Amino acid sequence: MKQRIRVVGIVRQGDKILMMKRTVGRTEELPTWELPTGKIKFGEQPEEALVRSFYEYLGVEVTKVSLLDVITFVNIAGSSQLGNLYIVYEVDLPETKIVPMERYTAFKYMATEEMVSLTLDDAAISVLEILNGKNAHSAMTATYEKLAKTPNPTDNRGALNGATVYVDGGSKGNPGPSAIGYYIVGEDGKEIKRGGEFIGFATSRVAEYYAMKEGIEQATELGLKRVRFVSDNLMMVNQLRGIYQVKNQDLMLIYNDIKKLLENFEAVAFVHVKRAQNAEADGEANKALEGHFKRKKKLPPELVV
Repeated sequence: MKQRIRVVGIVRQGDKILMMKRTVGRTEELPTWELPTGKIKFGEQPEEALVRSFYEYLGVEVTKVSLLDVITFVNIAGSSQLGNLYIVYEVDLPETKIVPMERYTAFKYMATEEMVSLTLDDAAISVLEILNGKNAHSAMTATYEKLAKTPNPTDNRGALNGATVYVDGGSKGNPGPSAIGYYIVGEDGKEIKRGGEFIGFATSRVAEYYAMKEGIEQATELGLKRVRFVSDNLMMVNQLRGIYQVKNQDLMLIYNDIKKLLENFEAVAFVHVKRAQNAEADGEANKALEGHFKRKKKLPPELVV
């Protein structure tokens, strides 16, 4: 079994802990939050590696660190297991401003309840669970026990090797004639199914939600268990991730239906892409609208979803 060794810094501000938002490498990946973490270079002592990492990644010079724990855990890396040894330090930061460098895009001091709606990396989850357990703080454990009982809307790692469902919905007139479309690709990258439907007179945001619901229902009927649902509507994606709340009454019933349907899956992820990357589902929505009006030629531009 392969093993990696990392140093981790726990920076506290009252009952909150410093978390860093990781730079996204690929557009289809969800942004993750992690504890300040660094590698140990050849010839370095762990404390030296931690001090260097804080300077390189956060732009601060650390002068006081104390060993907190050494944690080991195993997770899956591809088709094999990966052993992890994390040397955890308590870090006192000087009264200087944190300036995230290339590795990170943002930072925030968070309490446990604030972490529920975010995507934490595996290492952060493992370290925080173990540390909070040893410090008799039950909140973190309770939080992840709750999440384990329901599909995680931000479980990008779990859904990464599953099928992908692209969805799109639109309305002309807002409200106006509306249609939805979906395009489903299997784990092997081959098309499984595609389709669309005219849904009547609706707003564009309602059409987007109906498209997502249809995509989820289609995935359920196909027996898919690990799925990424892809849309070019950023607001809907963030609402389904739990980042934003749904406050519109015209969406609430559809949103609740979607959350209920997600119980059929082992792992799901909601991914935002640019419209150009969602062309197949967009095309199915346009075909559905065109078919409803029984026209043999394409709709004029003003009626194209």
